[in-house]
Amino acid sequence: MSTTPGNVPPPAAFPRGSRDDPATGAGDHPGLSRLAEVMATLRRRCPWDAEQTHRSLVQYLIEETGELVEAIETGDRDHLAEELGDVLLQVYFHAEIAAEAPDGFDIDDVAAGVADKLVRRHPHVFGGEGVPADLHGSWEQRKAEEKGRTSVLEGIPEQLSALARAGKIISRTRSRRVAVELADEPIDAAELGRQIVALVARGQASGIDPDQAVRDAVRDLERGVRSAENGGS
Repeated sequence: MSTTPGNVPPPAAFPRGSRDDPATGAGDHPGLSRLAEVMATLRRRCPWDAEQTHRSLVQYLIEETGELVEAIETGDRDHLAEELGDVLLQVYFHAEIAAEAPDGFDIDDVAAGVADKLVRRHPHVFGGEGVPADLHGSWEQRKAEEKGRTSVLEGIPEQLSALARAGKIISRTRSRRVAVELADEPIDAAELGRQIVALVARGQASGIDPDQAVRDAVRDLERGVRSAENGGS
């Protein structure tokens, strides 16, 4: 069987209507169907589940996401499976709530939307295009075009931690080739972690709030990005 780069079979290699067909998403997933049925039943019969809203569930989504990250980083497979299920429950829960609105959407709409997006943003897999030299940059460019974004700063959630926001801004700045000077000396993950902790310790010893210092630095970075995008004005 011929394959595309990365040893991924081309779309034609997957029989239409099979569970392995990534383009159509067809297939038999009884566990997912059962979860949808259980969730619908809980919304009808359990007082607590029935009163939940998108906003009331945010705290649980954040908590479950944190527990999933912990399971991934500790390498506990059983814990990972459990926490993936808890996050999946949150997705189904929100979709079930959304489906109750007259103009709402259900879990199938959610799944179809993300599958269509993946196919659309991978023309080198599902279309006739060649593999781009910069896959991440190509993804970000297509995403920006789809959403009509003119700045790399658009669409970055304000709720991200200062450190996560800095990482996202820097990643997009590089992929979109915005003319902002960024450090690029090689470093490994362990050393990066040690240096960040050491800087936090130095800041604390100097009476500096590390989070606030990073937030201020991120704002400076954002100003630099906006200036570069506007031609340095």
